[in-house]
Amino acid sequence: MADRLRVLGPDHLDTLLTRGDLAYLRGATGDLVGAVAAHEQLFVDRLRVLGPEHPRTLVIRSSLAYWRGRAGDIAGAMAEFEELLADQVRILGPAHPETLGTRGNIATLRGEAGDAVGAAAELEKLLADRLRILGPGHLDTPATGHHFDRWQ
Repeated sequence: MADRLRVLGPDHLDTLLTRGDLAYLRGATGDLVGAVAAHEQLFVDRLRVLGPEHPRTLVIRSSLAYWRGRAGDIAGAMAEFEELLADQVRILGPAHPETLGTRGNIATLRGEAGDAVGAAAELEKLLADRLRILGPGHLDTPATGHHFDRWQ
């Protein structure tokens, strides 16, 4: 990270990507609050450098919502994912893999918030869409089926 900052500067895409990797690793090693804080700052910087509709800005929004949920703020994470979903549908389209992933995250959070019926209903629709769009051989398709089974 230090070398990227020194050689490329703080706003270079590779520097921003490395910051995203480090933010992810914070969460993966158990520092959930630190992961949320790192993703919040990275989102601000990606928004400034890349703009609100850049695919990498959308990705960091998803990561921020994910880590927020892992840190225990289910309602906040769900609200962020729902806002992100609307933007992804508009920018990437309803069949884009990132859009489908956000739908899955919303359904999972719905189940974790206590709405197993709502989670199962959303996952059933998502599974049908993933089968149609990605096919049965795509890794996300059976994972969606597994999540559906969990909440039904």
